[in-house]
Amino acid sequence: MITKMLAAALLGTTLLVGSAVAQTSTPPASAKSATGNDQGQWRSSKMIGVEVYNKANEKLGSIEDLVISTNGNIGSVIVGVGGFLGVGEHSVSVSFDKLSWVNEAVRTTTSSNTSSAATPATAVNGASSTTTGMSTTTTATTARTERAADEKWFPDHAVFDATKDQIKAMPTFKW
Repeated sequence: MITKMLAAALLGTTLLVGSAVAQTSTPPASAKSATGNDQGQWRSSKMIGVEVYNKANEKLGSIEDLVISTNGNIGSVIVGVGGFLGVGEHSVSVSFDKLSWVNEAVRTTTSSNTSSAATPATAVNGASSTTTGMSTTTTATTARTERAADEKWFPDHAVFDATKDQIKAMPTFKW
């Protein structure tokens, strides 16, 4: 009698272990999981706040949101433009494919004109300086530091082919 009970318990345990092993099968080949930063993949949460420039490196605004279709494609990007410190800013919708994505830092150029016949032109911090008659023009070029390879979960900035006036004139996006 004890041997029959022991045999039944052993058979039951074998059946339970067999069904547990069958449930821990490998995922189908069509399933893909991200285990790290693959090239060409960006985190949507990191895209919010990415700055948008035009081809003349003038800042047009920054990304506020992404509009995603039911099939998972990004249809448009909502860009906040205009205003100062959030006052007077409005949102415009730009088609995702109209933006160019750049991983290098933006190079900014600042210029200032001063008129002085008595003061000679002086280059400071790598700035170039030229003097013509009584006018001095100083141009300084600076670049932000580049991110490390493990921080590239989003592009540095986007480029949209429009002027500041053109993007400000676009219709306001209605939420």
